[in-house]
Amino acid sequence: MNKFSALLLSLFLSMSMYSQIHELGVFVGGSNYIGEIGPTTYVAPNKMAYGLLYKWNKSTRHSYRVSYSQSEITSNDIDSKEPSRNQRGYRFDNNIKELSLGLEFNFFEFNLHELDSQFTPYIYSGLNYTQYNGLFYVSGDTKYDSNHGTIAIPIAIGIKKTLNNRFVLGFEIGTRYTFADDIDGSNPTNDNLQNLKFGNINNNDWYVFSGFTLTYTFGQKPCYCAY
Repeated sequence: MNKFSALLLSLFLSMSMYSQIHELGVFVGGSNYIGEIGPTTYVAPNKMAYGLLYKWNKSTRHSYRVSYSQSEITSNDIDSKEPSRNQRGYRFDNNIKELSLGLEFNFFEFNLHELDSQFTPYIYSGLNYTQYNGLFYVSGDTKYDSNHGTIAIPIAIGIKKTLNNRFVLGFEIGTRYTFADDIDGSNPTNDNLQNLKFGNINNNDWYVFSGFTLTYTFGQKPCYCAY
């Protein structure tokens, strides 16, 4: 082994001794939409949602988190309790793909290296990039414009518990406030479709992902330093 290889190996080993604990896992649940079409119930999943997530636990109280999730979202005026929406009878289907980066904060100490079972509520927020299909309506029928993207702000609350020294099970409900208003087709961005707007064009679209997370933990025992 040459000196350069030995130096790289020693550097890697020294970093591993103080590396933070990592989590890698999946999200499985449901999605629903809140906006100009259909019911306005905040948590009412009607389509399957799924994704991948990674967490880098910087302390027992907080971790950096990145995730990718996707789902079909749909809503129908017939399911609304508002008579005006029932009479209008619009419905839509769209595909949501999001990339999220943010900070997860634990309300209780959550030390994955303790032998005792760990449990805590948590809150998550950050920034999303959301891709979707731009929609509009012609004579009550949904039409496709083009692929669009928007920034969204996720706000999720959840609970999580260690199953053993390797797996963590969680459940969370997360709303996404988007900076778009054409996910449902009510406010198309295409200048040629401005006469097809309807509803309250001052309110942006929301959607909700709710479901379970299961993560696998790995990495050396961390030195939870205050930084």
